Amino acid sequence: MRVEVAGQDALIVYFAEQASVAVSAQIQRAVVNINSRMADIVIDLVPSYASLLVIYNIDQCDYYEARRQLREALKDTDAKESVGGQLVTLPSYYSLESGPDLELIAERGKLSVDDVIEIHLQGEYRVYAIGFAPGFAFLGEVDERIAAPRLATPRQKVPRGSVAIADRQTAVYPAQSPGGWNLIGLCPTRMFDPDKVPSMPVQVGDRIRFEAIERDEYLSLGGNL
Repeated sequence: MRVEVAGQDALIVYFAEQASVAVSAQIQRAVVNINSRMADIVIDLVPSYASLLVIYNIDQCDYYEARRQLREALKDTDAKESVGGQLVTLPSYYSLESGPDLELIAERGKLSVDDVIEIHLQGEYRVYAIGFAPGFAFLGEVDERIAAPRLATPRQKVPRGSVAIADRQTAVYPAQSPGGWNLIGLCPTRMFDPDKVPSMPVQVGDRIRFEAIERDEYLSLGGNL
């Protein structure tokens, strides 16, 4: 673990070289500790795959004091107790209509389309980071049998709610946007709604499972085709 300067009012903590469930849990323990012990000086915390950005109030303390307090807060993050996020179930309408890249993934893995869907449903995915767009949660890790590289040419428009795979990550697009991930389904759940509190149904450290729904249910839940 190392702490480095990330700006005049920010420090970044690197927990490991690569993401893992254990590293993600350690980051969540750090978030809990920092929020508890440094609430008077911390403005924001931005967890990611294997790091944590800490933005502090320079009107309340200087770099040296912020670093000292951060070091203290990080001391027991190696403890074995789990800081488990919530388990969130996201409905998904899987079909060739809603998942135009299902056949491509199936052919690459020498699987049937039904196999691809079933393997994706069997996984429990941790939210490693939220970025790219508000509500875009990077989930891992996808079973190697259905891992797929990003498209050589990204689509100009990926529909909101698209369930997608890139390498060993999966995600739900929170809004229509360009994107190069492989599309396998559609989720009616709003992944970002600025009018709600909280604005996102998931946060870093949560565990995600997908649940298959039929076309009619997808539409009844507010999905669009």
